[in-house]
Amino acid sequence: MNIKASICTIRDEILIGQIVDTNSSHIATELNAIGIKSAKMLSIGDSHDEIISTLEAELSSNDIVITTGGLGPTKDDITKAALGELSGSTGYVENAQQLEIIREILSGRHLEMLDINRAQASVPNTCEVIPNKLGTAPIMVFRFPAERFGHIATLYSLPGVPFEAVGAIPAIMDDIKAHYKTTDIFHKSIMTFGIAESALAKLIEPWEDALPEDMHLAYLPNLSTGVKLRLSIYGGNKEDEESKIDKAFNDLKEILGDNIYSFEEETLEVVIRRLLYQSGETLSAAESCTGGMISHMITSVSNSSNYYLGSVTSYAIPVKVNVLGVDQKVIDECGVVSSEVAAAMAEGVRKLTGSTYAVATTGLADKYGDERNPAGTVWFGVTGPHGTITVKRQHNHDRKRNIERFAATALDLLRRYILEERKNK
Repeated sequence: MNIKASICTIRDEILIGQIVDTNSSHIATELNAIGIKSAKMLSIGDSHDEIISTLEAELSSNDIVITTGGLGPTKDDITKAALGELSGSTGYVENAQQLEIIREILSGRHLEMLDINRAQASVPNTCEVIPNKLGTAPIMVFRFPAERFGHIATLYSLPGVPFEAVGAIPAIMDDIKAHYKTTDIFHKSIMTFGIAESALAKLIEPWEDALPEDMHLAYLPNLSTGVKLRLSIYGGNKEDEESKIDKAFNDLKEILGDNIYSFEEETLEVVIRRLLYQSGETLSAAESCTGGMISHMITSVSNSSNYYLGSVTSYAIPVKVNVLGVDQKVIDECGVVSSEVAAAMAEGVRKLTGSTYAVATTGLADKYGDERNPAGTVWFGVTGPHGTITVKRQHNHDRKRNIERFAATALDLLRRYILEERKNK
């Protein structure tokens, strides 16, 4: 039996863009982990009739419906009343556990218990309560018999405050597993960089076509991490599923080679850490168009001080010349966005810091360019004990996304340089 679930947010603020719905993605992730696919995500406005009609439709077509929001103490929070009517409630009861939690929260904030606070512990007599230890609104569970919607259905109502909703998820998953027969699910991902999604799909098409019918492939592109390939198997034995996916990915490695940078859901900066952390080798960076983004990415990883010596953000030409030692004549003859300048920047910061490796960027991150270097052009320099390489790329995103892509590409080129150097030792 495939269990179907729907996730609904309730609040006008989501529909008009005042707040961003993060709850649904957290809930969908946890449902997926216990073998339940989310069939739908939708948002409902603060309308009593709309809440009832929408949830009736969702309960008719799904086994599980999870809602978040509309459970606050103010008059515009109308979800509880709507759920009471939907479930055929004939009255309200006060939940002692939630009332005590409310009392403790208010006391800790040195606030008086008001009638509207106490009212939050009052719930329709048709629901079960899972106490919300992180807030004042209880988690309500409504169970509907098969006669109502043609199948047994359960509605979970969670508070909308993100840390409260996320905190409630484990209890909801436990309740689902106690009342439904869930199936095993196994996911595994590999991370690729340096090949566009469309080109990647074409390259691995024969491999993808040969995958077993119960194995599903997803392409998940990201500017900073490349294209993640995720294989999933629903049902079956977890050990068998893992073995099948490992074999499929081993076959893929023969096709993609160094375009794969990790068999875990890792970032490029984490891979750089793994390459350098134990070796005693060090790294520095000279950044122009990336404006410190490379340094930011590297230092976002713990213990990066063990291998990352620092950077020079040489945005202006005088800094390139006076700090990094780039020859002014090279800039005049070749242009600041050039292979020669990228190489000189990398070599200059390596000499300045005494690092084993160095990476540099010089380019045009936004809409301005010329015949030699169109907008989005960037030159990378990577240097180490066995020489310097330079690579040119061009990206057609906006300024912010170009900078993100430039920095990620710099780390990928550094990764490839280190791996190639170690192969040739």
